Amino acid sequence: MPIRPDQRWFYPIDWVQLSADVRFRRAKSQCEHCGRPHMQTVLHLGDGTWWDRDAAHWRDGQGRKLRRRPGQLLDRSRVTYVVLACAHLDHDPANNVARNLAALCQRCHMLHDAAEHRRARWWNAFRRRALGDLFLGRYS
Repeated sequence: MPIRPDQRWFYPIDWVQLSADVRFRRAKSQCEHCGRPHMQTVLHLGDGTWWDRDAAHWRDGQGRKLRRRPGQLLDRSRVTYVVLACAHLDHDPANNVARNLAALCQRCHMLHDAAEHRRARWWNAFRRRALGDLFLGRYS
Protein backbone atom coordinates (compact mmCIF):
# COMPACT_ATOMS: atom_id res chain seq x y z
CA MET A 1 0.00 0.00 0.00
CA PRO A 2 1.52 3.35 -0.93
CA ILE A 3 2.48 5.76 1.82
CA ARG A 4 0.10 8.69 2.15
CA PRO A 5 1.83 12.01 1.39
CA ASP A 6 0.97 13.49 4.80
CA GLN A 7 2.55 10.45 6.51
CA ARG A 8 5.74 10.36 4.38
CA TRP A 9 7.87 12.21 6.97
CA PHE A 10 7.19 9.65 9.71
CA TYR A 11 8.92 6.84 7.78
CA PRO A 12 12.71 6.42 7.95
CA ILE A 13 14.82 7.13 4.91
CA ASP A 14 15.65 3.42 4.58
CA TRP A 15 12.01 2.25 4.71
CA VAL A 16 12.29 0.33 1.43
CA GLN A 17 15.16 -1.78 2.77
CA LEU A 18 13.51 -2.23 6.19
CA SER A 19 10.23 -3.33 4.58
CA ALA A 20 12.03 -5.77 2.26
CA ASP A 21 13.95 -7.22 5.22
CA VAL A 22 10.71 -7.88 7.12
CA ARG A 23 8.82 -9.30 4.13
CA PHE A 24 11.50 -11.46 2.55
CA ARG A 25 14.14 -12.35 5.16
CA ARG A 26 12.10 -12.60 8.35
CA ALA A 27 8.74 -13.73 6.90
CA LYS A 28 10.33 -15.78 4.09
CA SER A 29 7.91 -14.32 1.49
CA GLN A 30 4.77 -15.50 3.32
CA CYS A 31 2.07 -13.62 5.19
CA GLU A 32 2.87 -13.78 8.91
CA HIS A 33 -0.81 -14.15 9.85
CA CYS A 34 -2.21 -16.64 7.32
CA GLY A 35 0.80 -18.01 5.44
CA ARG A 36 -0.21 -17.02 1.91
CA PRO A 37 2.81 -16.93 -0.45
CA HIS A 38 4.04 -13.65 -1.95
CA MET A 39 3.68 -13.03 -5.72
CA GLN A 40 1.55 -16.12 -6.39
CA THR A 41 -2.04 -16.65 -7.40
CA VAL A 42 -4.09 -18.32 -4.68
CA LEU A 43 -7.44 -20.09 -4.97
CA HIS A 44 -9.69 -18.91 -2.11
CA LEU A 45 -13.31 -19.00 -0.97
CA GLY A 46 -13.75 -15.39 0.18
CA ASP A 47 -14.04 -16.26 3.87
CA GLY A 48 -10.29 -16.60 4.43
CA THR A 49 -10.08 -20.24 3.38
CA TRP A 50 -7.44 -20.78 0.69
CA TRP A 51 -5.78 -23.63 -1.20
CA ASP A 52 -2.11 -24.20 -0.32
CA ARG A 53 -0.70 -25.50 -3.58
CA ASP A 54 2.68 -26.53 -2.10
CA ALA A 55 1.18 -28.63 0.73
CA ALA A 56 -1.87 -29.70 -1.34
CA HIS A 57 -4.55 -28.90 1.25
CA TRP A 58 -6.97 -26.15 2.29
CA ARG A 59 -6.01 -23.64 5.00
CA ASP A 60 -8.19 -21.32 7.08
CA GLY A 61 -7.67 -17.56 7.62
CA GLN A 62 -5.00 -18.21 10.25
CA GLY A 63 -3.07 -20.67 8.07
CA ARG A 64 -4.25 -23.83 9.86
CA LYS A 65 -4.85 -26.99 7.82
CA LEU A 66 -8.52 -27.82 7.04
CA ARG A 67 -10.21 -31.01 5.92
CA ARG A 68 -12.88 -30.43 3.28
CA ARG A 69 -13.98 -32.11 0.10
CA PRO A 70 -13.12 -30.04 -3.01
CA GLY A 71 -16.46 -30.85 -4.68
CA GLN A 72 -18.30 -28.65 -2.17
CA LEU A 73 -15.89 -25.74 -2.58
CA LEU A 74 -14.96 -25.35 -6.22
CA ASP A 75 -18.21 -23.61 -7.22
CA ARG A 76 -17.49 -20.76 -4.72
CA SER A 77 -13.76 -20.38 -5.36
CA ARG A 78 -12.01 -17.29 -6.69
CA VAL A 79 -8.41 -16.50 -7.59
CA THR A 80 -6.33 -13.72 -6.00
CA TYR A 81 -2.81 -12.53 -6.69
CA VAL A 82 -1.07 -12.15 -3.30
CA VAL A 83 1.24 -9.20 -2.58
CA LEU A 84 2.84 -8.77 0.82
CA ALA A 85 3.08 -5.39 2.51
CA CYS A 86 4.90 -4.36 5.65
CA ALA A 87 2.34 -3.22 8.25
CA HIS A 88 2.75 -1.30 11.50
CA LEU A 89 0.92 -3.34 14.14
CA ASP A 90 0.23 -0.30 16.35
CA HIS A 91 -0.72 1.94 13.35
CA ASP A 92 2.11 4.38 14.21
CA PRO A 93 4.38 4.92 11.17
CA ALA A 94 7.06 6.43 13.41
CA ASN A 95 7.42 3.21 15.44
CA ASN A 96 9.68 1.05 13.26
CA VAL A 97 11.00 -1.49 15.75
CA ALA A 98 11.05 -5.06 14.43
CA ARG A 99 8.34 -6.40 16.77
CA ASN A 100 5.95 -3.66 15.56
CA LEU A 101 6.29 -4.60 11.87
CA ALA A 102 4.62 -7.56 10.16
CA ALA A 103 4.52 -8.90 6.61
CA LEU A 104 0.82 -9.16 5.73
CA CYS A 105 -1.12 -10.10 2.60
CA GLN A 106 -3.92 -7.83 1.35
CA ARG A 107 -6.65 -9.66 3.27
CA CYS A 108 -4.81 -9.74 6.61
CA HIS A 109 -3.72 -6.11 6.21
CA MET A 110 -7.32 -4.98 5.60
CA LEU A 111 -8.58 -7.00 8.58
CA HIS A 112 -5.83 -5.56 10.78
CA ASP A 113 -6.63 -1.99 9.70
CA ALA A 114 -10.45 -2.36 9.77
CA ALA A 115 -10.96 -0.35 12.96
CA GLU A 116 -8.69 2.43 11.68
CA HIS A 117 -10.59 2.52 8.37
CA ARG A 118 -13.93 2.79 10.24
CA ARG A 119 -12.53 5.63 12.38
CA ALA A 120 -11.24 7.49 9.32
CA ARG A 121 -14.59 7.02 7.55
CA TRP A 122 -16.46 8.42 10.57
CA TRP A 123 -14.03 11.36 10.84
CA ASN A 124 -14.40 12.23 7.13
CA ALA A 125 -18.21 12.14 7.36
CA PHE A 126 -18.12 14.24 10.55
CA ARG A 127 -15.82 16.79 8.90
CA ARG A 128 -18.00 16.96 5.76
CA ARG A 129 -21.12 17.57 7.86
CA ALA A 130 -19.35 20.25 9.88
CA LEU A 131 -18.17 22.06 6.75
CA GLY A 132 -21.65 21.82 5.28
CA ASP A 133 -23.18 23.30 8.44
CA LEU A 134 -20.62 26.08 8.47
CA PHE A 135 -20.91 27.15 4.84
CA LEU A 136 -24.19 25.77 3.49
CA GLY A 137 -26.49 25.65 6.49
CA ARG A 138 -27.90 22.48 8.04
CA TYR A 139 -26.46 19.30 6.49
CA SER A 140 -29.10 16.96 5.12
